[in-house]
Amino acid sequence: MHKDIATPIRTQEILKKYGFSFKKSLGQNFLVDPNILRNIVSHANLTESSGAIEVGPGIGALTEHLARNAKKVVSFEIDQRLLPVLEDTLSPYNNVKIVHSDILKADVAKIIQEEMPGIEDIMVVANLPYYVTTPILMKLLNDRLPIRGFVVMMQKEVADRITAKPGTKEYGSLSIAIQYYVKADIAMTVPKTVFMPQPNVDSAVIRLIKHDEPPVKVIDEDFLFVVTRASFVQRRKTIFNNLQSGLPNGKANKEKIMDALQAVNIEPTRRGETLTIQEFGKLADVLYPTFAK
Repeated sequence: MHKDIATPIRTQEILKKYGFSFKKSLGQNFLVDPNILRNIVSHANLTESSGAIEVGPGIGALTEHLARNAKKVVSFEIDQRLLPVLEDTLSPYNNVKIVHSDILKADVAKIIQEEMPGIEDIMVVANLPYYVTTPILMKLLNDRLPIRGFVVMMQKEVADRITAKPGTKEYGSLSIAIQYYVKADIAMTVPKTVFMPQPNVDSAVIRLIKHDEPPVKVIDEDFLFVVTRASFVQRRKTIFNNLQSGLPNGKANKEKIMDALQAVNIEPTRRGETLTIQEFGKLADVLYPTFAK
């Protein structure tokens, strides 16, 4: 068993050896607590035949724990300065592939095909860069990858929004956009003290497990999200007012909006955050003939 990368002393040794300085623009905060890393990996329920996809390995702290628990790890790193560091720190593990690429531009499905042939159980496990958490998650969900789900660390505030239930102040179009694809819950919260450098926000690890079937069947998924985004344009406004200002030509079609709300038994005075994903689905289908491009 090799010495863990994720201890403050070892992390500092590695950074010093390579003269590495943190780039704020890349949201680099490295974990320096092996117990937390073990915990994160345990929430992914990996086996010897699993594959793991990681985004932003840093100096390999989490990557190493994934390599010990999975058959194959594919890790996307955008920062070229870290490539020689990772080659060094992960040299004991022959089941890791580092891809030097921006995950937002990568053809992840193709890389999975090439790097993980025959692996049927694949999880995304990552300490996500906080400034692009949502775009990364949305891309990986929209890409319809052959994965079981995600165990990912992010800013706690974003985690609260993603896992929020209807009727709470955190609940919004992001909650719906993600919960349409996955069952979402918070696996653990993580104090800022276990990072180097310390971020100024608390973190949480969320677990997202893909639904076999979406929680609501709709005519057009993209249009469902158009409706949910429109419904939260201004949180204090009623769903009727928000849809008028948020939908294309909403003002000109306000009778149609009113008819649609009545058709699916949604009071026009309700606010977006009180609607379930099923109610949004029904509403989107009734609005679809009028507003879909």
